Amino acid sequence: MGYNTKQQDAILSVLKKSRGKHVTADEIYLKLIHQGNPVGKTTVYRHLEKLTADGTIRRFSLGDNSSACYQLSDSHCTEHYHLKCSDCGKLIHVECDFLDELSKHLMADHSFELDKCKTVLYGICSDCAKGEKK
Repeated sequence: MGYNTKQQDAILSVLKKSRGKHVTADEIYLKLIHQGNPVGKTTVYRHLEKLTADGTIRRFSLGDNSSACYQLSDSHCTEHYHLKCSDCGKLIHVECDFLDELSKHLMADHSFELDKCKTVLYGICSDCAKGEKK
């Protein structure tokens, strides 16, 4: 097993432990360091690019100048909406019949197909609203 394979396996291990969450390349980098698997940032980005290209992981971009997030392709994050807290940056996965109805309305009345995986609604999470942000 080559060094690159070990690095890739370490990155995949971090993503597996973060199943169901989006993690940034910097978060992966820091987790690897804390686990005693120092890998350069450039190497992390290179492996994430390769793993995204071959379909092993998904890249999720919030489009608001924040870092892209990654997660395993077999994660449950395929058919739901996302809420992003504008205060603390937390990303929340939401399955919602009401939003599904909105999606159907957009298609029926406006000939517009909403992409659930890329739909992000911005606001303030309940923790931040209560003043409990971390």
